[in-house]
Amino acid sequence: METGSLELSIVMPCLNEARTLARCIRRAQEFLTGHGISGEVIVADNGSTDGSVDIARELNVRVVLVSRQGYGSALAGGIEAAAGKYVIMGDSDLSYDFSALFPFVQKLREGYDLVMGNRYQGGISRGAMPLLHRYFGNPFLTALGRLFFACDDCGDFYCGLRGFRKQAVRGLELQSQGMEFALEMVVKAELQGLRITEVPIVLSPDGRDRAPHLRRYRDGWRSLRFYLVMSPRWFFGIPGLALLVGGLLVSAILLPGPISVLSITFDYHTLLYSAAAIVLGYQSILLFAFAKLMAVETGLHPPSTRFRFLEDRKTLERFVISGLFLGLVGLVLGLGATSKWVETGLGELDSALANRLVICSVLFLLLGGQTVLAGFFFGLFNLLAVRRTQKHAVTQEAAAQLAGAERERSSTAEVKREQTTEARPFSSTAGRPA
Repeated sequence: METGSLELSIVMPCLNEARTLARCIRRAQEFLTGHGISGEVIVADNGSTDGSVDIARELNVRVVLVSRQGYGSALAGGIEAAAGKYVIMGDSDLSYDFSALFPFVQKLREGYDLVMGNRYQGGISRGAMPLLHRYFGNPFLTALGRLFFACDDCGDFYCGLRGFRKQAVRGLELQSQGMEFALEMVVKAELQGLRITEVPIVLSPDGRDRAPHLRRYRDGWRSLRFYLVMSPRWFFGIPGLALLVGGLLVSAILLPGPISVLSITFDYHTLLYSAAAIVLGYQSILLFAFAKLMAVETGLHPPSTRFRFLEDRKTLERFVISGLFLGLVGLVLGLGATSKWVETGLGELDSALANRLVICSVLFLLLGGQTVLAGFFFGLFNLLAVRRTQKHAVTQEAAAQLAGAERERSSTAEVKREQTTEARPFSSTAGRPA
């Protein structure tokens, strides 16, 4: 079936859910029939060995076999196979009520791209969610998501029951294969500017007789890792800026000489640590810029004009020149420290000024070296990006030429058929008496 031939597809990921699958399917089918919605139920099976596939086929629903393991992989396979304009996805373990999906359909009909369920607004039945997940895990991940990505329209990032326009979510190019698939959908939808809303739902205890597929610490770490990858500003940018500014302030205070606070003296030893903070902060900001470019290039983030100057072909030259200038400053400061050392007869260097010069010299040399290396890094990245763009353009041009040739052949064949059709009556009556 083609996408849009039905209004709604209900997709259920499945891995050994024989105990609960039939009841979920029947509820979904009753919902479609009861509300007069043209739709289908799809079971995206991820390698069940307990007869779940047979159960689904006996109930006359579409079964999509997904060989690549993972919650996200199963959902991606089911969503791709869906023929509905809208898709509602939900776990097939009875934790969600598939007979109460009409609020999702209403919001989708109103024009929203993504409609999230909110278990905290609708209610969490006793025993439906572990206390650690209910009061710490899910609220923490949701709070981080709202902070990192300004997604104020979603209060339950990890809710597994949600609806969306298929074409809108297909455009997000979701890549996660595990449980973090749910987070990727929300985060990318917000970054791409999709219309998001939520509806209250009730979470019930599941009907499984086995351990859940969710692994608390593994999946929690994967979710946190995904956040950090998707938000380089919070992982690299803001911490790097804090280190850089803090290091510069402390260095500016200590450069003239030692200071005392509450009988505690801070001297060039502290200055050395502030210089280390400057180096680490500067490196973090460079990593932030590179991570942002990489996220845009791979489709994780939408294009950003703020970092477009880094994609310029002259980026390498600018970074190299800047790095050489910083290195030159470091050499000059080093020569100043060397002159102080010469004044002591190349003996023990115990001058407070000389120590400060040495620290500043090393700092500028490190910053210069980092800048030059970053320039080559960005230059290499831009080269690869340009080649990828050119290759894509060539592929598109070849596809366009092939399509044009195909249209020309079709047109020629059509003309020949018309000529043949026109010639047949004449040839069949030629030579016959009137």
